[in-house]
Amino acid sequence: FGFPYDRRASRFEEALKILLPLLRGERVDFAGRFYQAEDCLITPPGPRPDGIPLLIGGRGPRMLRLVARHADQWNAVWLGEAQELAERLEPLWAACAEVGRDPASLDVTAGVQVVYPDLGAIDPWTENPLGGSAHELAQAFEAYAAAGVAHLQVSVSPFSLPALERLIAAVRVYREESG
Repeated sequence: FGFPYDRRASRFEEALKILLPLLRGERVDFAGRFYQAEDCLITPPGPRPDGIPLLIGGRGPRMLRLVARHADQWNAVWLGEAQELAERLEPLWAACAEVGRDPASLDVTAGVQVVYPDLGAIDPWTENPLGGSAHELAQAFEAYAAAGVAHLQVSVSPFSLPALERLIAAVRVYREESG
């Protein structure tokens, strides 16, 4: 698309000066180094009284400070097993401490890849994708919940009806077992 790739964190930080007020239902006039917004407003405002929640994914120190200051949710991006999350959470909790934020006020989300090799799966994102029976996947989902993940984003491979049916079966087992 020809978007500039330099100064990504600076561009993102400036964009937040536009996005945050918009997501909270405010009108925005802004002229910055990278972006301009004149008389902007999101309509309709949405059903949440506090506005649209902001989810940010990022792992670098500067991005984690922006998450700690501004985000409602943080995405740990693509993981395999739930125990991989702890290593990514440590710098986030440090960023929260640095800006004086209670980590409990920040929802953690994660993306996982579920693969079914017998259906011709390919896995371009993770070194350790999830797989197995519906019961095994339900246990993996429960491990993420136990690790503090509020929302799990699941990508299935291959993206086909048989694979989606297996994933649906795993979600049903998870819901039955987690009550």
